[in-house]
Amino acid sequence: MNIPAELRYTKEHEWIKVEQGNIALVGITDHAQGELGDIVYVEIETVGETLDKNAVFGTVEAVKTVADLYLPIAGKILEVNNDLNGEPALLNSAPYEQGWLVRVELDNLGDLDGLLSAEEYSQFLHV
Repeated sequence: MNIPAELRYTKEHEWIKVEQGNIALVGITDHAQGELGDIVYVEIETVGETLDKNAVFGTVEAVKTVADLYLPIAGKILEVNNDLNGEPALLNSAPYEQGWLVRVELDNLGDLDGLLSAEEYSQFLHV
C-alpha cells in the first residue's frame, strides 16, 4: 500500500499536501480507493465555499457505494480537479498524483498538526 511520507492523513482516509504558502491539495488515500473499488463518478459542488474542518465537500460514487468526502482542515475550496469529470478512475490509478480532488486555501496551517503523519496513518491501518 502506498502511503507517501510528505502527506498528512485523516482517519477518514483523506490526504492533504501543502503546495505553497497556505494552498493545499486534498484527495483520498490509496487505502480508500481500494476499499471503494472502481470509482465511476465524483461530485464536488463546493467551489468558492469556506468550510469547517471535517465538513463534507463532495461525494465519490463507486460501483457499489457512495462515500462522502471530508475536508481535513478548514478552508476555502478554490478549485476542483476537472480531469476527474472525464476520468474518475484517476482516483483508483493515481490517488496521490493526477487523482487529487480539490485545491484549498487553508484557514490555519497550525491545524495540520492535528493530522496523522504517514507513519501514524500506517499504524492506524495496521499495515
